[in-house]
Parts: sequence; C-alpha cells; structure tokens
Amino acid sequence: MNFTIEHGPVYASLRVDMNQGERFRAEPGAMLSMSQSIELETTSAGKGLFGTLKAAVGGESIFASIFTAVHGPGELLLAPSTPGDIMRLDLTGETILAYGGAYLAGDPDLSLSARGSLKGLVAGSDLFLSVISGRGPLFLNGFGAIYSRTLRPGEGYIVDTGHIVAFTDGMHYSIKTASRGLFSSFASGEGLVCLFTGPGTLWMQTRNVRHFAQSLIPFLPSRG
Repeated sequence: MNFTIEHGPVYASLRVDMNQGERFRAEPGAMLSMSQSIELETTSAGKGLFGTLKAAVGGESIFASIFTAVHGPGELLLAPSTPGDIMRLDLTGETILAYGGAYLAGDPDLSLSARGSLKGLVAGSDLFLSVISGRGPLFLNGFGAIYSRTLRPGEGYIVDTGHIVAFTDGMHYSIKTASRGLFSSFASGEGLVCLFTGPGTLWMQTRNVRHFAQSLIPFLPSRG
C-alpha cells in the first residue's frame, strides 16, 4: 500500500494506492473517489459498545469506513471536511493524543479511544482527546497548515487550545488562562491555553476553526 498527500497544504487530500486484499480505515464522509475494485464497509469505530462510546467522546464518529481492495488493485482518495493540511505518522507501538476531529485515516488495526480532561470540561475548553495507539500509518488533518515543536525534558510551551492537533503521550499538560486574570485573558482574544511540558512532540495548526466560524457571523443573514 502506497500513500501520497496531494494538493497541500491548503486543500490537502490523501491518495491511497491499494493492492488486492489490502484494507484501510477512514472517518465516515472522508472519501472523495475510489476505483471500482474497492468495496466500502461501515463498522463501529471502537471494539465493542464501550470502545465505540469512548471514540465518540473523543470527538470522532461512532462509525468507521473500512475500504478493501476486493476485486484487484485500486486507488482511494480521501480528504478532511475543512481546508488544511494532512500529516502522516508511522506508529511503532507508541501512543498519540489527538484533538477531537483530527483523525482522518489509518491502519485498520490501530486502536482508537478517548481521554477527557475534567478541568477542561469545567473551563469550557472541550479538551477531549482521541487516544490512538498501535502499529501502522496514521493520518491526521489540521485546519490550515500543520507545524511541530519538540520539547526537551522540563521545557514548557503554551498553545491556544483551538490550535492543538496532536501530541505524544507522556507529556504533562494543564489548562490555564492566557494571561493573569480571567477578564484580561478573554479581552485579549486568547481565552484558554494549554501548557505542555516536555519531553515530547507537539503538532499544531495555523488556523482556529472556532475563530473562523465566529468571523463569519456578521455576514450571515439575520431574521427580520
């Protein structure tokens, strides 16, 4: 199976060239097109009812699309719902924590579950994370371009919660206001941020989908 990220970084899509008998998993609705030799099957996102619910809590769909090259080799094209970049990670047994909705596709044997932050829920940051582990290729998408930062042991780094794509498991993270005092933080337009402490790697996106949605409100038609 070969993978090619095309049309990036703004309108990236993922091309998967499959040999007969190979399988690949993607989020529902991610398919753009595919060869007639490929068949699609929809299954639950997690293993069993509990696994499915954990995937849903993490911000992912409760269903998963499994593509199989049944009748010979073929090509599959996938893309996220928002404009932006796609990145590839090849997992070798480690665990990646991804912001809800960042998962696009990956090896069917990768395990997906969820991890929530009670502090984030109380603060309204919606920091529920998809926990992705196992072995095989993993593809995540971001709103805008994706960039990374690797932290040394004990090194801290602050990221706006709306710009988090993913980070390696084992990093310490805590949610806080962007500046001293709640009013100053929200008046600055930054709101809540996440303080990460290394070692580990962060992946971030250059655009915030919530801020983008808010910027469109003045242009939407109003009743009356």
